[in-house]
Parts: sequence; C-alpha cells; structure tokens
Amino acid sequence: MTTSTEDVPGRLFLAIGRLSRSLRQAGSPGPGHGAISALATLSAYGQMRLGDLAAKEGVAAATMSRIVAALVESGYVRRESDPVDRRAWLATVTEDGERALSGVRSTRIHELSARIDRLAPPHREALAAALPALEALLTEED
Repeated sequence: MTTSTEDVPGRLFLAIGRLSRSLRQAGSPGPGHGAISALATLSAYGQMRLGDLAAKEGVAAATMSRIVAALVESGYVRRESDPVDRRAWLATVTEDGERALSGVRSTRIHELSARIDRLAPPHREALAAALPALEALLTEED
C-alpha cells in the first residue's frame, strides 16, 4: 500500500467513517446517530429553533422534525413554541437527554480507548501526534 499524500484524503475519509460506524455499533441500543448528533448539538449550543438545528446538522427541516419528534417521545428533548415567532418551535435537551448522551459518549469513548490501548506504541504516538491536525480540520468548517 502506498503512503503518498494523494491517497491521504480518501484513506482518512474511509478510516474515520468506518471507525465511527464501528463505535456506534459497539454501543448499547438506543437513539440512532442522527438523534445522538442532534442531542449533542443541543447540549453544546443550548435551546435552538428546529430550522437552526437542521442547518447546524446539515439535514432537511423535515428530517430534523422527525428526529426531534422521536427525541421528544423518548423524553430526551422538550419542544416548546418560540415566543418570538409562534409558528416556530424551540428544542431543549432534558436531563434524561443529557444522561442518555453522556452514556453513549462514555460507552463509545471506553470502546475507543480499549482499541487505542491495543495499538502498538508507535501507532499510539502517531495518533496522538495527529490530533492537532485532525482538530484543525474541524475548526476550519465552523
């Protein structure tokens, strides 16, 4: 396998996608990826209008409406009418939602930690050294 810089984006894309999917599957059953992502966004940014949440998550408003409806039914999100625009809705994470999010994160981080521990020391060191570059990729999109 070559290690030229031309194949780095493709390999990185596949590795991140596969690792993410594998970690999701390793966790306990519960809300799906879209729901967990929406919960994490609401937890990080606080109360949001559904349209703003959909935009932040990069999904259609109708998709976000379905996701939020399922989260409301599960007790993870509270939906209330926007006092500024009664036609719009605001979503807020509940305590149960925060607990569910924390549990999912804890499970996935534990699994990721176990996998990192199984790596050879040079791979662990390379992974740690790559973190600033990976984090920089994330901050460039915001």
